[in-house]
Amino acid sequence: MSRHRIGFWYRLAAVIAKPPLVVLFKRDWQGMEHIPAEGGFITAVNHNSYLDPLSYAHYQYNSGRVPRFLAKSGLFKGGFVGAIMRGTGQIPVYRESTDAATAFRAAVDAINRGECVAFYPEGTLTRDPDMWPMQGKTGAARVALLTKAPVIPVAQWGANEAMPPYAKEKKLRLFPRKTLRVKAGPPVDLAEFYGQEPTAEVLRAVTDRIMASVTAILAEVRDEPAPAEPYDHRKARAEQRRKNQQMRRRDKTPGATQEDEGK
Repeated sequence: MSRHRIGFWYRLAAVIAKPPLVVLFKRDWQGMEHIPAEGGFITAVNHNSYLDPLSYAHYQYNSGRVPRFLAKSGLFKGGFVGAIMRGTGQIPVYRESTDAATAFRAAVDAINRGECVAFYPEGTLTRDPDMWPMQGKTGAARVALLTKAPVIPVAQWGANEAMPPYAKEKKLRLFPRKTLRVKAGPPVDLAEFYGQEPTAEVLRAVTDRIMASVTAILAEVRDEPAPAEPYDHRKARAEQRRKNQQMRRRDKTPGATQEDEGK
C-alpha cells in the first residue's frame, strides 16, 4: 500500500504521536525490508509495555504500510479516541463472541483488501518474569490459514524500560533517554499447514511456530539467549494454585504448632 493511500485519519494520528516519540526516544529499527511492499499480510508482534503499540506503529507507519490493530470494541464507541480508531480503520474485537471465525472476519477481509493486520498473539502484556513472549493464542494462526497471507514476525524492546508492565505506578521513565528497538524478520514458513483442517492441534502448531520466530528475533534484539520453552501463564497459575492449596492444607493439619513450623 503506497503512502498516498494512508488516509487523513492515520496522518492526523501520526502528526499527534510522532513528534513526542522522536523527541523523547532514540530508535533502532531493523528488518524493514521484510515488510511487503504490496498485498495483504499479517504482523505478529510481542507485547511488553502499554507504550509499545506506539513504538511499533511508528516503525510500521514509516515503512509505508500502516497496520490495522485488533482492539477492544469499547474503544470505538465515542469521543476523539473512538473517531481516531474508526477513521484509521482499526478492527474492533467483540470479546463476547464465541465464534473465532466470526470474531476475526474483519481481519480476513482487511487482508484480502491488501492491508496489514497486526496481531499481538499473546493477547495481553507478557507475564513472563523475564519479559520473553508467552505462549500465544491461536487467532493469528487461524487468520493466516484462512488467508495464506505472509506472516511477518516483529520483535520490540525498549518501551518496557520507559513504561514497565504491571508497575504499581504507571509513570513514564524517560531519563536517561530510552531506545525503542523494533526488528522485523522474514515471513514465517507455514506452507506445510495450508490445506489442513484447522484443528486445535494444527492451530497450536502454527501459533507455536509464529511465536518461536518472534522470540528468536527478540533474542537477537536483546542479544541474549531465549528460554527453551515459552512461558505458559495458565500452567503457572495452576501450579501456583496447587502450591497455595498445599499450604492451606498444611496450615490446617491438626497438631501443627509454631514450634513445629520453626524446626
